[in-house]
Amino acid sequence: MHHVSSLETIYRDYSPLGVQFYYIYKHLQHPELDGYVQSFTLEERLMHIQEARRTLGSEIPWISDSMSNDLKHALGNSPNSEFVIDPEGKVAIRRAWSQPELLRQDLERLVGPVENPTQVSDLNLKVEPPPKVAASGVVPRVEVPGIMRAVRIKPQSSELPFYAKLRAEVDRNFFGSGEGVLYLGFHVDPIYRVHWNNLVNPLKFEIKAPEGITVSPSQGEGPQVAVPSDIDPREFLLDVKKQKETSQPLELAVRYFACNDEEGWCIPVSQKYSIYLESDSDLGQNLRRSWSWRPPE
Repeated sequence: MHHVSSLETIYRDYSPLGVQFYYIYKHLQHPELDGYVQSFTLEERLMHIQEARRTLGSEIPWISDSMSNDLKHALGNSPNSEFVIDPEGKVAIRRAWSQPELLRQDLERLVGPVENPTQVSDLNLKVEPPPKVAASGVVPRVEVPGIMRAVRIKPQSSELPFYAKLRAEVDRNFFGSGEGVLYLGFHVDPIYRVHWNNLVNPLKFEIKAPEGITVSPSQGEGPQVAVPSDIDPREFLLDVKKQKETSQPLELAVRYFACNDEEGWCIPVSQKYSIYLESDSDLGQNLRRSWSWRPPE
């Protein structure tokens, strides 16, 4: 938050002098911070931008990258980069990591100093915390086996939004040996203000593997939870083995109940995914799970 406030002081001092400021929404470098997960559609990315405006309070406008992250790739893939572009469209300053104190020095040199620079204490940002729609911390998190890498998933066509979104990862040993652990995590998406309904059957999933790949177990069911509703992830660890090279994905079907108390509905949802066992760096790194080695069975 201090980083945002520092940038806001620079924006208030230099935007009246003709300097244009933009945040670029790319992808979530660390999904699950404040519960937010990767978007599946451009519309959801725009909803994330509205969440950022509400929770950060900054007045700096936003630009959204494409769903294929073209701008992120063109700018070097850094998670928190910073660019100063001159009036001719040329990059005058670039940093792999944004540093507001250095940005202010850049603008003092390039544009000129300002009288009575705005201080963070001068700001009165309207900050709203992320919404709290149900209990959390009631379902224990799984302990993943070492360093995990997100793999590419493709949500199949659905009439309903993906209120709960899949994140799939494999441990890094899989890419060398073809054998390892597959993590499946189903995360309720805060932008939809939904929660699980624990008064009905829990989430269930089933995986169909192509020839040459085995997954065990191939189906699973979420836990029975004592509280009537919560927003904790439903997580599973599966053994996966690739006997031969194949480009065919795993096919996953999932069923769950999603509820929105604000709008007064609770509905069954059935959705499908294709899971490609190939690393996808655009999906970021999850920092919220503990790491441990699963003992051999």
